[in-house]
Amino acid sequence: MNRIIFIPMLLWWQLSGICSNAQMHGNWGDQGNGTYVNPVIPADYSDLDAIRVGNDYYAISSTMQFSPGMVVIHSRDLINWEIIGHVVDDLTSISPQMNWDRMNCYGKGIWAGSIRYYKNKFWVYFGTPDDGFFMSTATHPAGPWEPVHQLWNVNGWDDCCSFCDDDGQLYFIATNFAIDPKNKKKYNIHLFRMTPDGRSLVLESDSIVHQSHGSEANKLYKINGLYYHYFSEVRTEGRVMMMARSESIYGPREIRQLNHVDQKLDREPNQGGLLQTPAGDWYFLTHHGSGDWEGRPASLLPVHWTDGWPIVGKPGADTIGRMVWSGEKPISRKRKISLQSSDGFNTGKLNVQWEWNYQPRPGKWSFTARKGFLRLYAFTPIHSKKQTSVILRAGNTLTQRSMRTPNNVASLKIDISHMADGQFSGLTHFSTTSYSLFGIQQEKGVRTLVYDNNGKTTSGITVGEKFIWLRSSWDSNGISQYAFSTDGKSYKPLGSTYQLTWGSYRGDRIGIFNFNTQEDKGYVDIDWFRYDYSH
Repeated sequence: MNRIIFIPMLLWWQLSGICSNAQMHGNWGDQGNGTYVNPVIPADYSDLDAIRVGNDYYAISSTMQFSPGMVVIHSRDLINWEIIGHVVDDLTSISPQMNWDRMNCYGKGIWAGSIRYYKNKFWVYFGTPDDGFFMSTATHPAGPWEPVHQLWNVNGWDDCCSFCDDDGQLYFIATNFAIDPKNKKKYNIHLFRMTPDGRSLVLESDSIVHQSHGSEANKLYKINGLYYHYFSEVRTEGRVMMMARSESIYGPREIRQLNHVDQKLDREPNQGGLLQTPAGDWYFLTHHGSGDWEGRPASLLPVHWTDGWPIVGKPGADTIGRMVWSGEKPISRKRKISLQSSDGFNTGKLNVQWEWNYQPRPGKWSFTARKGFLRLYAFTPIHSKKQTSVILRAGNTLTQRSMRTPNNVASLKIDISHMADGQFSGLTHFSTTSYSLFGIQQEKGVRTLVYDNNGKTTSGITVGEKFIWLRSSWDSNGISQYAFSTDGKSYKPLGSTYQLTWGSYRGDRIGIFNFNTQEDKGYVDIDWFRYDYSH
């Protein structure tokens, strides 16, 4: 094959200093001087896959139980990203367990998938650990996407990818991680042919192409006439990137390790997508597999082709790549774009950054009841033996990702004049390991400011005003301090600080909650939500 030469970037800084700066102090993304710092997305964009179509880059990220599901993001330079939509509007088309009245899929739901462009359409395939594999197509990645179609009803599988060969034949690759109860660490990777419409597997074509400890994160490519199967596996040092290549899609294969990892310093970059710019340079957009309170953020790593192998990161003496934390931007564009975060609720629909915790309850939220406001009707949380935290059982909780940046301020203006006894509404941070609630609680007609930190409550003032302003501020260490205002100008803190946390493969979520522990009664009107974050 023709050897691909990568021109080294300038300013690759030493690992220790930049790791400390990026991870501990929140430096990230476009630096405004032609360089960038990893992570390029300092928030929970896990299980990434990415492609280039023309001069545009598109990526998808898993969303577990959040709705709408499977977020789609877009970039023109691989550094500045914006959210453009989601693939799955209705999670109940996948499983009733992801509905507001079940809420039974923490750590499950929509896992890793792949995005590809062929036959004049975008194709997304993904799986859930309990319900099997699903797919959808769209003529534009922002949607609308076709209703999801179940490709295969199976459990114990994950990390799939579709592939269209030069002759138009479609293939599907995925991992069976539940093959042997006695040896759960060894996973089989299977390859199938698909029917021409891409909606069914040819099950009799099943072929096991690899087995190793934790082998998943599958992607298929064809580069310069060779087939490349990307995957990850668990070795002594941690989860590393691997690549198999062959002249035939069925092998025989050569296999090589592409990078080294350090679980504490670089947090195991592994799942992602291999990309080539129009100029011919190669990169790998990846999540960091070891989650922290912000989740699994995304970094962009250079790819150096060595003897036909795409080595990810900075090659060492053993020609295996290491994590790098800074470099020149792949594409020179002066315009800086930030992931959307604020919403004035005046367009008649939710902005694309929002995701409900589970499929929301129809009729319990509205943009038409009061123009320019989001109305949330309160109802009782479900009963669950698995979850004792009320926020994990309360439907219609509206969320978005919490960023790991030096300065984060999320504010909410809320009309509380139509609350009912038993109702509690306001701002929340939560994961499956901890939570905090900050807002107004009404009992016996009296509305009181309440801060609930994992069940330990602190009460503030009695609120007689129609509006209350609530705020959470946190830093790059994930330490949040709540504050309130009765005039929208002067804010006062209440209660102790709260440590944002990680749980069930998800980072912390900032959100708006509204529930009633007594009956389905009362509502609040959200005027606006503003979330400012910085470099």
